[in-house]
Amino acid sequence: MRLPQEIIRDKRDGRALTEADIAGFIEGLTRDAVTEGQAAAFAMAVFFRGLSRDERVALTRAMTHSGTVLAWDLSGPVLDKHSTGGVGDTVSLPLAAMVAACGGYVPMISGRGLGHTGGTLDKLASIPGYDVAPGLDRFRRVTAAVGCAIIGQTADLAPADRRLYAIRDVTGTVESLDLITASILSKKLAAGLQGLVMDVKAGSGAFMASRAEARSLAESIVTVANAAGLRTGALITDMDAPLASSAGNAVEVAYAVDYLTGRAREPRFHAVTLALAAEMLVIGGLAATRVEAEERLTTALDSGAACAVFARMVAALGGPADFVEAADRYLPRAPVVRPVTSQASGVVERIETRAVGLAVIGLGGGRTRPQDAIDPRVGFTDLARPCDRLAKDDPIGMVHAADEAAAARAEAALRQAYRIGGEAPAACEPVMERLG
Repeated sequence: MRLPQEIIRDKRDGRALTEADIAGFIEGLTRDAVTEGQAAAFAMAVFFRGLSRDERVALTRAMTHSGTVLAWDLSGPVLDKHSTGGVGDTVSLPLAAMVAACGGYVPMISGRGLGHTGGTLDKLASIPGYDVAPGLDRFRRVTAAVGCAIIGQTADLAPADRRLYAIRDVTGTVESLDLITASILSKKLAAGLQGLVMDVKAGSGAFMASRAEARSLAESIVTVANAAGLRTGALITDMDAPLASSAGNAVEVAYAVDYLTGRAREPRFHAVTLALAAEMLVIGGLAATRVEAEERLTTALDSGAACAVFARMVAALGGPADFVEAADRYLPRAPVVRPVTSQASGVVERIETRAVGLAVIGLGGGRTRPQDAIDPRVGFTDLARPCDRLAKDDPIGMVHAADEAAAARAEAALRQAYRIGGEAPAACEPVMERLG
């Protein structure tokens, strides 16, 4: 391997790196031959100078092979979905079960909350006994037996990504499109996938606020993933409003259970979930067309097959065997639950969705520091949607809080996030574009 500082200098000056340079640098990072300072300098050089497609592929492959790469011997395709993050985005919980009920296998490695966005692991951790960090052997067993398992990243999978991400997080280089691409895909490739669908969010609650930014990221991921041998497609979906009418942790798990059981299926959430799951079935060869895929998925939902898969996954990973039937009994509840009322009559013109996510963090439902504990009980339910007409004193939503003071702060923040006026916004399709 060339000296790390020489590799950094080449990228700093805008020169292309070879596959051997990138592989050597990542190997050095994994075995501590590259210092944190050198890794930070590398990340900053990439941030400003960028990577070519070949460099992105080389970085993704090097990070993938920095640890264990899973291999599967199963009767169906190994598939996954990844979201760039949003508010009320609890799609992963029902989607994994729906795809598994249609013959796919979904070994989903998910993350905790990042910034104002909720994390799938934080949601699942609100289920008593659910093991979000099992060993690889249990992960394999549950995936094979149930059809899906949603867990957190283990120390074995893409360890170079975990180290580099921690450095990026404190050096202002998180937003690099090149590094985001390699970070996401290295974990997915290490999971041994045969197909991946990306859900790239755009809007006021997304990291990529503009549609153009979202498209650039989606194109990068699709291009690099396919070049690295992973068949991948992407949807750009709307995040100008919370995807579900619930935002938090336990409240989103309850929402997912209601969706799976059929007690409540909101059209916007259903449209995004069905579209992503259908893309997975088509990519995995389980359906010839999206129409056929959606028909199979709808049958899996309406017959209760998807709900049964979710229940088996929860039990297999340590949760209650009767969780679906008794979710209200098992999920923690906030001691203060009260409506947040509108102070004016009119129509919901706009929602500052990022502000809603930050209000959940303010309640204790997210982290301001990595070591912070999460309060799984808190959040919002019954959130009003764009175009909803409200009379004065009608509820914008329900706040779930640990105490009255926290509820009052969240109430003020939620009112501030909603613009109530006289004009309904133009309709926006929840699925805006397809790529790949």
